[in-house]
Amino acid sequence: MRKKVIAGNWKMNKVLADAESFVEATKNNVPSADKVESVVCAPFPYLHALVKKTAGTDLAVAAQNMHYEESGAFTGEVSPVMLKDLGVSYVVLGHSERREYFAETDETVNQKAHAAFNHGITPIVCVGETLEQRESNQTMDLIADQVKKALTGLSEDQVKQTIIAYEPIWAIGTGKTATSEQANEVCTHIRKVVAEAVSSDAAEAVRIQYGGSVKPANVDELLAQSDIDGALVGGASLEADSFLKLVEAGTK
Repeated sequence: MRKKVIAGNWKMNKVLADAESFVEATKNNVPSADKVESVVCAPFPYLHALVKKTAGTDLAVAAQNMHYEESGAFTGEVSPVMLKDLGVSYVVLGHSERREYFAETDETVNQKAHAAFNHGITPIVCVGETLEQRESNQTMDLIADQVKKALTGLSEDQVKQTIIAYEPIWAIGTGKTATSEQANEVCTHIRKVVAEAVSSDAAEAVRIQYGGSVKPANVDELLAQSDIDGALVGGASLEADSFLKLVEAGTK
């Protein structure tokens, strides 16, 4: 049985005092990591402080992005070497906001996935379609293409360790949520794509999150679906009480 993983993506929110208060309120109250993986995806300036504060607890820290090169003349970027040095465990790659606003592509997502594994960081690879693409029946082909390109060249073992987050762009921050059936339909499709592109063993092992206006009120229904193994949560992860309810749902 695949262990659930709940990741709260803070995006460009909080100041350091807020971030530290959140961690103090949650780090000793999240369920055991044996039952569910609890992750906070924090802005770069706070990673060092939060990794230190969560040491020895079941709350893990993720970065929201990284460059694929280890070092170089890339002003403003952060390398996998830097994240590993800080003790960061996960990194979000290819979020729709990165794709839309910062020219992220399937190819750079793949390069970053390789770099993450090269430095012992678990990638959370985001895929998803726009409302226009869904309404024109492009969803399944688009998602398949994104998944295959993101996983290109990874070993079977690496694919098994990858977390794929399906986030329909039309449901991010809009208050709209894919129905549990719609979400599971795409997650099931992702698993089939992995089986065809890599192996049935990899497909069975890879964990697939749903993201898009996930909140305590709908998380149980989503996580009860056959192929949804967790959630990548935005706004509902910003408050400690809400985040704790979400990760508790991952234990059921």
